[in-house]
Amino acid sequence: MPYAYDERALETAHKLTLDGRGRLSVSGVSDVESFDEQMVVLSTSRGTLVVRGEQLHLEMLSLEGGEVRMEGQVDSLTYETGPREGGFLSRLFR
Repeated sequence: MPYAYDERALETAHKLTLDGRGRLSVSGVSDVESFDEQMVVLSTSRGTLVVRGEQLHLEMLSLEGGEVRMEGQVDSLTYETGPREGGFLSRLFR
């Protein structure tokens, strides 16, 4: 089943910029669902974005502007397009 976007979400530009796997900038962010040094979960205008890596930390967060910048070693970027299943711990140990 395709992910259903609301109209407001489609109006928000979404952009990823990854510099050398060490600095990630994301626009179109509406919420930071969770974060720690190994995983950051962001709600974006194009779905839930899960960033996995090591020593991740948020350098800049502006939900009003819809922007997040983080540093650390980025190992993967994954979009979850369907409804979220289970709690935080079940998603963490997938």
